[in-house]
Amino acid sequence: MKMSQLFVQTLREFPSDAEVMSHKLLVRAGYIRKLTSGVYNYLPLMWRVLRKVENIVREEMDATGAQELLMPFVQPEELWKESGRWEVYGKELMRLKDRHDRGMCLGPTHEEVITFVAREGIRSYKQLPVNLYQIQSKFRDEIRPRFGLLRGREFIMKDAYSFDTSQEGLERSYKVMADAYTKIFNRCGLETKAVQSDSGAIGGAVSHEYMVLIDDKDNNAGENDVFYCKKCGYAANSNHAVSNLPDAVIDGGFSECRKVDTPNTVTIEQVADFLGVPATVICKSMIYIADKKPVMALIRGDKQFEETKVANAIGAIEIRSASPAELEEIFGAGKGFIGPKDLKDIPVIADLTVKELKNFVIGANENDKHFVGVNWGVDLSQPEFADIRLVEKGEFCPDCGEPLFVTKGIEVGNIFQLGTKYSEKMHAVYVDENGKEKPFIMGCYGIGISRTAAAAVERHHDEFGIKWPISIAPYHVIVVPVNVNDEKQVTVANQIYKELLSKGVEAVIDDRDERAGVKFKDSELIGFPFRITAGKTVEEGLVEFKIRETGEVLKITPDEAIQRVVDAVSQIK
Repeated sequence: MKMSQLFVQTLREFPSDAEVMSHKLLVRAGYIRKLTSGVYNYLPLMWRVLRKVENIVREEMDATGAQELLMPFVQPEELWKESGRWEVYGKELMRLKDRHDRGMCLGPTHEEVITFVAREGIRSYKQLPVNLYQIQSKFRDEIRPRFGLLRGREFIMKDAYSFDTSQEGLERSYKVMADAYTKIFNRCGLETKAVQSDSGAIGGAVSHEYMVLIDDKDNNAGENDVFYCKKCGYAANSNHAVSNLPDAVIDGGFSECRKVDTPNTVTIEQVADFLGVPATVICKSMIYIADKKPVMALIRGDKQFEETKVANAIGAIEIRSASPAELEEIFGAGKGFIGPKDLKDIPVIADLTVKELKNFVIGANENDKHFVGVNWGVDLSQPEFADIRLVEKGEFCPDCGEPLFVTKGIEVGNIFQLGTKYSEKMHAVYVDENGKEKPFIMGCYGIGISRTAAAAVERHHDEFGIKWPISIAPYHVIVVPVNVNDEKQVTVANQIYKELLSKGVEAVIDDRDERAGVKFKDSELIGFPFRITAGKTVEEGLVEFKIRETGEVLKITPDEAIQRVVDAVSQIK
């Protein structure tokens, strides 16, 4: 490909609406252009990258025995009503009507459709196990699409679904997919960590996310906090992480339950200072509006709520914190003075941290007042307890007891043990060896193709531009004649370019009549893994060979430069 013919327009400045580096660089380097909020055109360079990611995924999926198919992007509401998700999925599901007034949706995921496929096509246990996958565009109507390809509304995804006859079979399929995922991301130049996670709207009892960890404090691309143990390897998303806590004071030391004045004590710290007690003996109350109804959540005063855990514990689809006006309307008191005593018709969910508290402090549901000396079973009835706490750095690993560390992570893949969540509701069954109908035991396995490419940019870039891993780079090498009016430089550059093409290398030659500085800046911004420059040194029989990832520059012969690129390319095939 000649640079003069390559459809790419680089920009001098980053786009004003871009927040993360992958978004900034992919726009500035001419890979993507926004069409509308959260929807992007994949320009030729980007499409080459995406196809390479797809091909790596295909090769590894096919190697496991999985079979590729393609399911419809538009899905009928009937299937979603069968699974029960039509009403509960949320506003991210783009619903529409066809000309016959039939309900449809743009597919954000394909559990219902694949279950339909299995229901229609698999009759006997003799056809199992089977794993079917597709690579396709998806659409989720995100409330706030941001971060470019890391959180768009339209995106490309690989999703696979396994069908087994037993839990043991599902666990084998799950392990096969987990191993394949590690190979896929390694081949894409990404080191990932499989972390325990919440299953969310997909469902299932067991799930893991594959995270690209972002240790750079200045990089805000990581969407999730990942807690991990350096000793035993425990790792979990913040919405699923658990920990052991250090010893703390849990007895407030009050001799009796009584109401006390606590003026101007809105925060936990203010209450603790006023009463002269540690925050660990204060029971913090939070009112959530869960599916339009109020719910009270309780936690120890020194800890924070994890809202996904709260929603799961109370079985809510959507939750939000109650507004000050709602608190006044429901309790007649403001924030900081709400408590669980004498509640009527409001369910209460309590974190495990408050279960062992004694003689503790709660809000009195009156402004500027608290109860002290409260005890479960005496002054308060026992609530339902669950883990609804946000883990914090330095708390102890639940598996080995060592301190936990935290970092940011970009999710690029996920795997779920669905079990019979969809097959039972949709009556997707097979006939077993005894002639009895049984529901499929299902697994679900997703990889964000476009997210993986963007994550690679987040991990591989510098102040000059992208540093693509060679396995997914749009082209392997760019050949740059410094002066297109110098016959010898052009001749050497063209000879190198043609020789590279003949050896199966994806090469670009920068034949533009531009200053060398412009060519070099574009090559670094776009991120070609290698650059071969034919400049004044061609008179000595040498060219400049630059490795983008390391910045190493060598003066070598054209044949040596060609061989280095050929050797590097051969290692990825």
